[in-house]
This record gives sequence, C-alpha cells and structure tokens, in this order.
Amino acid sequence: MSKKLAFLGMGGTIAGTADSATDNVGYKSAQVGVTQLLAAIPPLGTALGDLLLVSEQVVQVDSKDMGHGPWRSLVLRVIHYLGMPDVRALVITHGTDTLEETAFFLSRVLPVDLLVAKPVVLTCAMRPATSLAPDGPQNVLDAAAVALAPAASGVLVVCAGTVHSARDVQKVHPYRTNPFDSGEAGPLGYVEEGVVRWVHHCDDLLVDARPFSLDRFAPEAWPWVEIVISHAGVTGTTVRAICGGGIQGTPPLRGIVVAGTGNGTIHQDLESALREAQQQGIRIVRSTRCAQGGVVPGAAKFEFAHSNGLSPVKARIALMLELLQEEMS
Repeated sequence: MSKKLAFLGMGGTIAGTADSATDNVGYKSAQVGVTQLLAAIPPLGTALGDLLLVSEQVVQVDSKDMGHGPWRSLVLRVIHYLGMPDVRALVITHGTDTLEETAFFLSRVLPVDLLVAKPVVLTCAMRPATSLAPDGPQNVLDAAAVALAPAASGVLVVCAGTVHSARDVQKVHPYRTNPFDSGEAGPLGYVEEGVVRWVHHCDDLLVDARPFSLDRFAPEAWPWVEIVISHAGVTGTTVRAICGGGIQGTPPLRGIVVAGTGNGTIHQDLESALREAQQQGIRIVRSTRCAQGGVVPGAAKFEFAHSNGLSPVKARIALMLELLQEEMS
C-alpha cells in the first residue's frame, strides 16, 4: 500500500489572486483551489518521493471570516485522514489572519494518539498566488518537509522557513512574509533546503489536548464567548450590553475573556461590570493584551480565573471548548 501525504485547503491569501502581479495588498483571498495550487509547485512531486499526494478543498474562505462551522468541517476531515492507515501526515493551507486560532483549536480537539504518530502542519502565505514573488509555494514545500520529518508530532505551523507550535504561535506583523512569532518560547525549528533543524522537541505539545467528539454539535450550538479589552477610559457599557441578551432566539452569553493591561489588570469600571456578569453565571477569564508573556498569578488573590498563559484569542477557544465539554458530560 502506497503511503500518502494529504493536503486540505481552507482558502486564504495563499489561494488569493490580484489583477496585477505587483499588488500584494489589494488581492481577493480564497480564489484558487488547493489542487490547482499544488499543481503549480513542480518541486513538490520530487520532495514527496514515493509518496502519493491527495488533496481536498474543505472550505474556500478568507481567514478573517473563519468561524465555528468551517472549524467543525475541518476537524472532521482531519480525523478522517488521520484515521487512514496509508496517510503519513497532513498539511493544511490556510489564511494567516486566524491561522493561530485554527491551529490551537485543532491541537485541543484532535485525538492525541493520532497526533503523536501523524503530525498536522498548517501553512500559509502573505502574498497571493498571482504575486510576482509569491511565498506560498516555498511555504508548502517547507510544510511538507516538516510533516514528513520523523521527529514531528502534534499540530504545527510552518511559515517563512520557521516551525512554530500551535500554542505559542502568534501573528505579529500585517505585511512582511515572516509574520509569525512564538514569543518567549521561541520557534521549534527551521527548514533549511528541505531539511528540518529542530531546536526544541515536539513531545510536550500534546499535554494540553482535551480530545472529544464534535459530532453532536451543530455550528450554531457552540457557546457564545466574547473578548473585551481593558484600556484607558473604558467603561462597563459593552459588557452590560452583551450580558443583557442578544437578538431573540440567539444563545445567551456564556463567557468573557478580558484582555487586561499589563499583568491582566482591569480598569475599575470594566472590572465592576465583569463582576456583575460573573454573578449572573457568566464565566470570566483574565488574559493580557501584552504581546509576550502571560498573566502571572503569584500570591495575589484574583476574582477571575487567569488564562494559563494563553493569548486572548486562544483563551477564548479554551473557554469555549471547556464549556462544550461540560455540556457533553
């Protein structure tokens, strides 16, 4: 039985097109199918050697518009391919804007036993496929090299020759072709001429995984969890408004992640509103808007749970999945 490397397409800039080859900003995302995208990278066949290439378009979306429905579709297809004995690993092409969220989501819901043996690698591009110098083809080649590397495991992100973990990766630049950073944790490795040079092991990447089945959940049934930001002059108006209920027929607010200043500190007016929300049974998690580091609880006593080092967007996903898990138990 011939082994395969599976590619799943989600859209994004890597599949985008523009009217001019010199336009790297005014393009339209999610225009080129993943099969066509891969066919335009001739060295990919050589890089795969005896492996067969299989591909599937899961969704075709600008990643700024990513939502729970596409996530559910993606995780079900990933589980399908990981369960096939002839599939070695998976590569997912995705837009950069929400890539860190999709990667973290997958790392939390995919079965650990499958991820140990078969890595899932997300890759992307900052320039459209029609660019004079597109970065997507090299990123795909690098992602394939990482996916097939013997030491690879878990959910990984590959961009600009750098390997990041799903937990630590964060988009930090809106334009340059190496837009991701892993903060204080640093990258896991680098891809150099098709060879992965690891600087950290992937072994500990599966510790936080909490796998469960999403089969029984329709996209609209997921818990509503919002993010609010503490800043100078903020009031509690937004929190009180969303706690008051949405449009008739929509689910109630279940959780709030607050992106605090500094070490998760919160303006007193916003804190008062969050306290009221917590008294209504809404779960509150405290994170920080700082780009690096996480909330350090220390010896202080806080009313709100902290995010265990997660960024606000990832803390939202963790809380949402925690609430889902409680509904299932």
